[in-house]
Amino acid sequence: MRVRFAPSPTGQLHVGNARTALFNWLVARGAGGTLVLRIEDTDVERSTNESEGAIIEDLQWMGLEWDEGVGKGGDHGPYRQSERLHVYRAHIVELLSRGQAYRCFCLPEQLEMDRHVALRDRRPPKYAGRCRDLTPEQARQRVKNGEPAAIRFRIPDDREVVFHDIVRGEVRFNTEVLGDPVLVRSEGIPAYNYAVVIDDALMEITHVIRGEDHISNTPRQILLYEAFGWTPPTFAHVSLVMGPDHSPLSKRHGATSVAEFRARGYLPEALTNYLALIGWSPGEGREILPLDELARRFRLEDVGRSAGVFDVEKLAWMNRHYLKLAAPDRLAKLSVPYLKNEGWVAEPTAAAVDFLAVVVPLAAASVDRLDQVPARLRFLLDYSAARALEDPVVRAEAETARPVVAALAEVLANSGPLVDREAFRAAVARVRERTGQRGKPLLYPIRLALTGEPEGLELDLAVPVIERGAMLSRSDGRPLQSSGLRPIASAADRAAAFHRALTPA
Repeated sequence: MRVRFAPSPTGQLHVGNARTALFNWLVARGAGGTLVLRIEDTDVERSTNESEGAIIEDLQWMGLEWDEGVGKGGDHGPYRQSERLHVYRAHIVELLSRGQAYRCFCLPEQLEMDRHVALRDRRPPKYAGRCRDLTPEQARQRVKNGEPAAIRFRIPDDREVVFHDIVRGEVRFNTEVLGDPVLVRSEGIPAYNYAVVIDDALMEITHVIRGEDHISNTPRQILLYEAFGWTPPTFAHVSLVMGPDHSPLSKRHGATSVAEFRARGYLPEALTNYLALIGWSPGEGREILPLDELARRFRLEDVGRSAGVFDVEKLAWMNRHYLKLAAPDRLAKLSVPYLKNEGWVAEPTAAAVDFLAVVVPLAAASVDRLDQVPARLRFLLDYSAARALEDPVVRAEAETARPVVAALAEVLANSGPLVDREAFRAAVARVRERTGQRGKPLLYPIRLALTGEPEGLELDLAVPVIERGAMLSRSDGRPLQSSGLRPIASAADRAAAFHRALTPA
């Protein structure tokens, strides 16, 4: 089995196309076949090297490595269409010589007028055949006179094209609705339906797995295979990925590209796992499965015909699951760019990364994606007593609890670092003894004073983290070499600063 993924490098990798790539990868891996990566870059005006590079990076990020093609090489190259123009020219000569293709001199304005007339008369907007009966001599003379000409394929009259689609079953098209498609544009660039047939045939692709928006192209391509005497591949047209309103997934639904989901802090295993479930189920009530297990279970015959709806909430649920499974040091390194964006991290030292490997998993346990981690770590890396007290509600609460704040500052000034839960709880007990407060009247002002926030991580987890962070930048009151993190104030320093900010001058 040989399958291919053939993106056009004209933009970012859409999650719908990423799902198609994933399905091809799953089929190839499950059958021990070959996945080919081909770049369809004949759209000269829109194709860019940057887009190609980004698509390749996204595929690799998702874990979808290919066996042959761009960046890998192989026996069927080149694998960029822009490097295969000589191949297309050679094969078009064959069709022209047999009368299966002809030159078309119709101007775009005439073609557009014909299209409008056909739509007005409720006829299929196909090519009217104006140049179909030109003799080869007439066509050569017009070319000699400098007239630009496209090359069209001569579709057989009154023919029914039938093929079996793995997903959709038997599909039928009558050639009366097809019209003669352009194979080569007047500027010499091959059209999609022509180039894709040449490429798939010469690259020995056995199964073409693509979106259902290509199903209307299939009869034209099958007729081209027949014209060259080639056996068509097996086709499988999978449903498109839709938004919650059942319209094609687009920008108005939010993020649509793999790059956007990467930037927001989704893990690749979450995105690939979720995309596999759009239109397909592994059975047995299973949903969380690694790539290799998905490949073992995946069957094109089990893919549904109905459109799949992209559910961001379901993806978020899946991402939360994988965040909990991720190694702490991996989460720490993945979170650094988001912390850098806040200005809280520069280039962290090994000790700082080890510290983040303790802290980030605590924050990641209560977020949907990694770009939400900074908000959960603001208490640690962006503490400000003055800013906290700018909130009228917080100030009112703190004013009411002034005795607790004062006692906390005094207790911590005479305590060692609260490096574990037991040390923190012992300090709280001493504040309770001095103030007689318990429960929320005791713990809420302590939270405000030490984190600057009214809610967040459990205090017996947050405070030891604060103390460990403070130790990264200071020891015995002396500054240490920069850790690459913004300096973190200790619990004692925070309590004192909060007390000072709360006390009138």
